[in-house]
Amino acid sequence: MSLVPYGLARFALFNLDPEVAHELTMAALARAQGTPLQLAYCAARVDDPIELAGLRFPNCVGLAAGLDKNAHCIDGLGAMGFGFVEVGTVTPKAQPGNPKPRMFRLPKANALINRLGFNNDGLDAFVANVQRSALRRQKNPALLLGLNIGKNAATPIESATDDYLICLDGVYPHADYVTVNISSPNTKNLRALQSDEALDGLLAAIAERRSVLAEKHGKRIPIFVKIAPDLDEAQVGVIAATLVRHGMDGVVATNTTLARDAVKGLPHAEEMGGLSGAPVFEASNRVIAQLRSALGAKFPIIGVGGVMSAADAVAKIKAGADVVQIYTGLIYQGPQLVRDAALAIKASRK
Repeated sequence: MSLVPYGLARFALFNLDPEVAHELTMAALARAQGTPLQLAYCAARVDDPIELAGLRFPNCVGLAAGLDKNAHCIDGLGAMGFGFVEVGTVTPKAQPGNPKPRMFRLPKANALINRLGFNNDGLDAFVANVQRSALRRQKNPALLLGLNIGKNAATPIESATDDYLICLDGVYPHADYVTVNISSPNTKNLRALQSDEALDGLLAAIAERRSVLAEKHGKRIPIFVKIAPDLDEAQVGVIAATLVRHGMDGVVATNTTLARDAVKGLPHAEEMGGLSGAPVFEASNRVIAQLRSALGAKFPIIGVGGVMSAADAVAKIKAGADVVQIYTGLIYQGPQLVRDAALAIKASRK
């Protein structure tokens, strides 16, 4: 049970630059995890298991990638009651990301804009951090760990597959599932990988490499693909067919949006980057519903985008998601949202 009201922490953090607040928070989590200080924010994990992609998710609420890019805080984040935690996006080589400032709050819209650009310490450091986590050292871990992979900004888009395969090789032995991120708006041309021919080539290569890795390591790790909300129904249909054709295990829908209709006139609304939080909720649900229609009842869908309340989490499930992830909601509402959402989904599934 959390001992510190999140409202107090949020008041202090929201008076800081968003990226400074983020860095301070992650540093504090890294120091507190595995110590009594964790009592300040930890919560009992709701028991609501679901079988998905050959995995047993302890409950239906996870952390979305992007919060912990370097896998420093796996254990601390896991203590908030998540059923699964996804970290990254990691790229083969370390890179600083885009110039600062590159994170912006839009409090009136319960939203964020970021153009971080896959800033991370690189694959080797990422894997080392994963290996150091208590979660990876447990024989029967309490939650699942997803590792999210991408391409370096300096890698030409025509060579993107090479970066994804390097990352897949590195993270495969340590992941419960791997997410292939082809939908960040902050790496030049990355979303072009969602197009028919490019996606077909990328997923064919990933499927082939996964077969080799499965034989090498004696286990088949599920692979999910993360897509954007800024897609029309025809594009969603093509992506759905390509996922099935190449034996992908699931889809994460969705990433941040480039649309600004919901935040026009607000401070920072015209900043470049991906918009997350409440304004992406409806677009995300639309894509989830279209995916469910195209993929059928049994194909795993992780729903993410604008979950700011327990009711939002339930709505995501009703739209067609099997489980949900949160990120911006955690920043605005605090760790209590994790347990509230998990309890609400559990009640809705009875």
